[in-house]
Amino acid sequence: MRNTGISLLLGLIASNAAVAADEPQAFADALTAGKAHVNLRYRYEHVDQDNFTETADASTLRFRLNYATGNWKNWSGFGEFDYIGELFLDDFDSGGGTSPDRTQYPVVADPEGADLNQLYLDYQAGTALRLRLGRQRINLDNQRFVGGVGWRQNEQTYDGFNVDLHSLPKTVVNYTYVTQVNRIYGERSTIGKDDENTHLLNARIALAEAWSLTPYAYYIDSEDTPAFSTITAGVRAAGKFAIGSSSMQLIAEYATQSETADAPVDFRADYYLVDATWAMKNGLSFGIAWELLGGDDTVAGAAFRTPLATLHLFQGWADQFLTTPDAGIDDIYATIQYGFAKWKLQAVYHDFSAQSGSAQWGKELDFSVARSLGDRYSVLLKGAMFDADSSSYVDADKYWLMLTADF
Repeated sequence: MRNTGISLLLGLIASNAAVAADEPQAFADALTAGKAHVNLRYRYEHVDQDNFTETADASTLRFRLNYATGNWKNWSGFGEFDYIGELFLDDFDSGGGTSPDRTQYPVVADPEGADLNQLYLDYQAGTALRLRLGRQRINLDNQRFVGGVGWRQNEQTYDGFNVDLHSLPKTVVNYTYVTQVNRIYGERSTIGKDDENTHLLNARIALAEAWSLTPYAYYIDSEDTPAFSTITAGVRAAGKFAIGSSSMQLIAEYATQSETADAPVDFRADYYLVDATWAMKNGLSFGIAWELLGGDDTVAGAAFRTPLATLHLFQGWADQFLTTPDAGIDDIYATIQYGFAKWKLQAVYHDFSAQSGSAQWGKELDFSVARSLGDRYSVLLKGAMFDADSSSYVDADKYWLMLTADF
């Protein structure tokens, strides 16, 4: 157990076990009446990047086992263990210093090894309140600011205390105090964790049946990576309305960010998102969006940053903008999706440029084809092709084949 949050969790488990001595049968029933789940996820990833003479070929399998206990006096527990192994091909740098003998290859950030992914204790007070203590997954809104990086084989999880409050009218309040972020590189890496003194507050307010407003405030104080220390405050509005037999979904978001704690650079930067998607009854949809992360091309390190985000979901699947460039980034992108039977097809085109100054970063085309195979299995084929327009970036092509099984 790696921090105070986990230590407190074990203390609570021990204290509840002591109380349970008065009712051994009830407590035992809660432990044995739970549900186990096994997930297998195989992925092949190929990366061809112009600043490497070698291409990367990664073949990895993730084995995930979890168990949720039954309920005992409103208390329950959950544990989840992951193991990532390399199969057949290991011509890739797994990143974060986890494969120092393979730095001639591009990074595929799926290091092998075992990981305690989640371990927490819940207290559920009816439908009005849930308290959670321990190592947990946190996905807020669309994961633009706080997420679990679920695309990578080793997930990002958080040690801390979470409150999920439903007692206010038409409002859901979510607050988390985070003591440690467990990053995707795992304990083998020197950057596999960040000790934190972080507060995450998010409130979703239902304005009407199909519309909501979500104000949020995220105070991130990273003791291990001071450049991540920021205060972000913003609001997200989302909703949809009918157009005949089709519908239009609209999203608008604004946030402002500045440094805090021991951050090395004083700055203020803004975030904007405008997104419109037209969904037709036949399963076809079209979307157009603009996302801006502010920066300053004259000041290093003064750009809007998102250190806890699920970054793969944004600014192209080729992952060329995991760190916001100093000059910021304007991303104008169009999406087309089509779903039929058990198939889902998607294509996205991005045009990236600097928010400050006149630099053009590049363009990217992404595509994916996904299909479920019965209730337990699924297959995904996916690709990303980034064409650089600036010497700050290089051309990169990435392709994936993923198979998933649930039991």
